[in-house]
Amino acid sequence: MNFVKTDNNDAFLKRMDNYLFIILLLMVACFFTWSENVNITRGIKIVGRMGVMISSIVIYKKIINHGAVNTMGYKNTFSPLFYIGYLFLGLLSFMWSTNPGFSALQWFMTFQSFVFAYFFIKSLKVLDTFYEGHSIRLYHLLGNTVFVLQLVFVVGLWVNPDVFFRLTNGGEEARLGGTLMNPNELGMLAGVGVACLIFDLYRFKNKTWTIIKILVIFYALFMTGSRSSLIGAFLIIFFHINQTKKQGLKLAIMGGVLLVMPFAINEIILKGGDQKRMEEILTLTGRLPFWQALINEGLPREPLLGFGYMRIDYKEFFQSVHTYPGKMTHNTFMQVLMNLGLIGLTIALFQVFFTIKAFFTEDKETKLMLIGILIPIIINSFTEFGIFGESNYGILFYQMIIFSVSFKNRIHLTPTQKLHLKKRRPEFFS
Repeated sequence: MNFVKTDNNDAFLKRMDNYLFIILLLMVACFFTWSENVNITRGIKIVGRMGVMISSIVIYKKIINHGAVNTMGYKNTFSPLFYIGYLFLGLLSFMWSTNPGFSALQWFMTFQSFVFAYFFIKSLKVLDTFYEGHSIRLYHLLGNTVFVLQLVFVVGLWVNPDVFFRLTNGGEEARLGGTLMNPNELGMLAGVGVACLIFDLYRFKNKTWTIIKILVIFYALFMTGSRSSLIGAFLIIFFHINQTKKQGLKLAIMGGVLLVMPFAINEIILKGGDQKRMEEILTLTGRLPFWQALINEGLPREPLLGFGYMRIDYKEFFQSVHTYPGKMTHNTFMQVLMNLGLIGLTIALFQVFFTIKAFFTEDKETKLMLIGILIPIIINSFTEFGIFGESNYGILFYQMIIFSVSFKNRIHLTPTQKLHLKKRRPEFFS
């Protein structure tokens, strides 16, 4: 069977490209706190995401109805199975959670993004199979999503700095994010955008617009003041420099990095050489003693199954004599350890291992894309919410990574599927 290009398919693919971009943009946007009103925020985060999740199913059905069939099988099954095992243990933990309502809310939001990621990636895989040669790419959709959201913040910091800036360190430092998003999480989003848009530099002949997008994202990243995200962005760039064989592109990227690196490191990582801020770096802004207290004091109380999904103590906050009070651990693996104990952490570590292992079964472009997206997410996981923490778009991106390595196309069509294709896509059999 050979694919035949038709105008009808071109128009359909253009619509699907737009629809996929819109629902991805809305899904990621639903993780932001767009209103100070708690009820509005909850409505956006729960009802809004439910609507977008249903939209992902509708789009998948549209693709099937237009002229495709579900021939998707599964590969690298340990990656999704261990993740499902993690979710199942989280569901069971409602029985012993120190706050079942909070655990249920967090679990439900994570499950929403899990279903969304499943149908979103499955739609792309079906398009790959039945519309060979199409130009819809996950990195392009995700890169443009990040660009639009970061552009909102870049404009906002000039138009309404009171909303888009967050004062930290006793009001001495203003960081992009404001009340809408944690600056470190916003910085991680910027890193994901850079990782994705770099692939457009490889793909498109006219690179000007892509470079402008990357520069806007880098400006937003700088204004977040996120050390971990800046390190992640530089790692992504050096990773791509090492991969590309285009000497002109390699020299241009290296020149740009060398130009901004000294200033960026001094201002963001070293904080202008401030001695007090340097001391903060050595303790990861107080995180190291907090983690030590969690292991020494918190873990022995519930070592095997933890305190329940997204719970780290019997009370709302964990606090040791020598640490600040905290509701989350600022480390996704520590979070799993406290939430679901040693059993949960074991499941999570095996899941990450099998996911990364699966990268090397993919084609070069997919493998490089997934590694690029994973770098900022994993770095963020060691200092913030991360891939197993409270509901955030890092979890969504990681779930998309899982499904990107989990689908494979079965070669054989059933008689019913052949009849469907002959009716919808007669050119498919030409």
